[in-house]
Parts: sequence; structure tokens; C-alpha cells
Amino acid sequence: MAQSQVHTGPPTSSFTISKLWTDKKSRGVLIQVIAFALFCAIIFILGKNVVENFQKLGKPFGFEFLSSESNYDINQTLIDYNSQSSHARAAVVGIINTLLVAILGIVLATILGFILGVLRLSPNWLVNKLAYCYVEFVRNVPILVHILLVYGVMVHTLPHPKQAIGVKDTLFLSNRGFYMPQPLFQPLFWLVVAAFVFGIIFAFWYRRSARIKQAATGQQSPVFWVMLASIVGLPILAYFLTGMPVDWEFPQQGKFNLKGGMAIKPEFMALWLALSLYTAAFIAEIVRAGVEAVSHGQTEAALALGLPRKRTMNLVVIPQAMRVIIPPLTSQYLNITKNSSLAIAIGYMDIVATIGGISLNQTGREMECMIIVLGLYLFFSLTISVVMNWYNKRLALVER
Repeated sequence: MAQSQVHTGPPTSSFTISKLWTDKKSRGVLIQVIAFALFCAIIFILGKNVVENFQKLGKPFGFEFLSSESNYDINQTLIDYNSQSSHARAAVVGIINTLLVAILGIVLATILGFILGVLRLSPNWLVNKLAYCYVEFVRNVPILVHILLVYGVMVHTLPHPKQAIGVKDTLFLSNRGFYMPQPLFQPLFWLVVAAFVFGIIFAFWYRRSARIKQAATGQQSPVFWVMLASIVGLPILAYFLTGMPVDWEFPQQGKFNLKGGMAIKPEFMALWLALSLYTAAFIAEIVRAGVEAVSHGQTEAALALGLPRKRTMNLVVIPQAMRVIIPPLTSQYLNITKNSSLAIAIGYMDIVATIGGISLNQTGREMECMIIVLGLYLFFSLTISVVMNWYNKRLALVER
């Protein structure tokens, strides 16, 4: 009698869409893929529609206009530029001006914000209330009003170039700007720059090595003085060893205006100060909230060990508060970068005023110019977010 063979292996199952949909993890991936595909399809359709409509109007879509002459001047440039330069060159000038005011604004706003945040927690009643009044006044007034106010004060209160405030015929301050000696770098100056870069790299390496040594042996190394010598002393030494490869062009008072030297225009100073003072008020509240988020028992324990209040704040409270401060601080850095686009209100030539303003009006390429401006601000914002998220991750508590 023949015996039938029995298959004892695992049952085979055919792959179906229904099983892919019923699985929670695969369903989430599938929804994201479909949503991304629909988004790309919508962008493609809109872009194709725009290009076709432009062609019907006799306006081809393209960026070849960037190579044509700009035919306009820019009041503050850090690179060589004139009216015969291309629109691409004007865009680069606008990018540099935007980054300059954003980076310097972030630095000054951070310093002022941390100082005001600590003063808001001062036990001194007068200091506490003065910081409170500043924060409440500044952050409840629109940023554009601050920019116009600071610019108006600078233009109308500072003296004319003939009566400029001078310091030993070297520095001059007037309503046309702040004039200072301009450095003229010689060929060997790159060695000084190389020494400075090497000093920074060595300083961070030494600090990391000193921390590892202290954690292993308990011995402290003179980190501050070594870092100061490498970052400051090494470039100075290289400067003198290379024969001081920098000449200086000093400003001079002319008949109607100041000539020569390097000028910091009032538009830049007003925008920088207004953005910094405005953002510092928000950072002050972030710092105050971060410090108050740290348990008071940490402060009491540090004081009980004999640490002074200043050392307690620097070594115990602030390092723990930074974990609370960094995420909202990132938003303020993004805001100060994006708020710099208001520079056009006082004539500061940033990326909005150059490629998004005059170049747009001269060429009639509104779509291309806006794409460039939007793309640049998106790139700036994403870069700040990446850097701050990386720093926030480094400060986060590591679970063991």
C-alpha cells in the first residue's frame, strides 16, 4: 500500500499588498513613499506649468542673466565689486553681507542675552528690575521699529564728516560710518593665517587631552594659558617672524567726506545693533528659564562644598542649564538670520536687496531671483539647525 508523503516544512505564503498594508512598520514606510511621490509629482507639474506659461509670454526660464552686467552700485562690499560686475557677483556680495550681519548678530545677541538672563536672576532688586524692563520693552516692539529707530538715532545724532569724532587721526566716527585703518596684506601673510588655524586645532586637541588626563589621573593642566598662547601668541610670533607682512591705509578727512581706510556703514551698524538687542531680549528669557530649570539643590550642594557663587554658576548651573537652553536658542539664531532680510528698509544691501531686489527689477526674472533667495535662506537655516542639533546632541545625557 503506497504511503503519501507529508510536507513538514513551513507553509509557503505568497506576498500580497494586503499583507504589506496590514503590517504596521511596512505600512508607515509605504505611506511615506506615496506621500513623497505625490509631493514630487505636484512640484513637477507646477514647475512645468510655470515654464510653459513663461514661454508663452516670451520669458524663457533660466539663470543666464547672472552673467550679465548688474549696472548698479552697492554701498558696502567686502570683495571687489563695481557697476560693471555681473549679477552673480552682486549676489555673492549680498550673500557675504547677509552672513556678516547674521554671524556678528548671533555672537553679540548671545553675549548680551546670557548677561541679561543672569541679571534677571540677580538678588539685587534694582538690577533685576532694570533687566526685566529692558526685556519686556524690547521684545514687545516689532523688530522693524527697532531697526528704523536705531538707524534714525545714528544718522541724526552723529556728526557730519567735517566734524567727525576722531581718535589720533586714526579712527573717525560720523553719520557716514565708522572709519578705521584698512589692512593691506602682503604675500607672506598666509603664514600668519596658517599659524592661527594650527593654533586653533592644537588648542582644541590640548583641551581634549587635558580632560582625558584629568578624568584618568585627577591632575589639572593649564588649559586656558596654553589655549591662549596657541591661538593668540603663535599668530603674533608668526607675524613678527615673517617681517610684519601687513601694511595699513589710514582714513583721512576730505573736504566733503572721509576718504581711505575701511568704512563700516551706518546701515550695517544699525541693523547689527537692532537685531542683536532685539534677539538678546528673547535669549535672556531662554537663559533665565534654563537656569531655573536646574534644581536648587545643585546650587546648595556646590555652596556647601565651598564653591563661590560665580564658580557655582559657571561650573554647576550653566552646564546643566545648557541642555534646556540650546533647543530654543536654535530658533533665535534662525530668527536673527531671517530677520536680517529687513535690511532693505534702511538700504543695507543684503541678498534680498541685491539679487531679490535690484537684479530682479532690472532683469524681470522674478521667478529665478526668488528661487535663489529662497534657496539661500533655506541653506542658511538648515546649516544653523545642523550645527546646533549636533551641539545639542553632544550636551545630551548619555544613558549607560
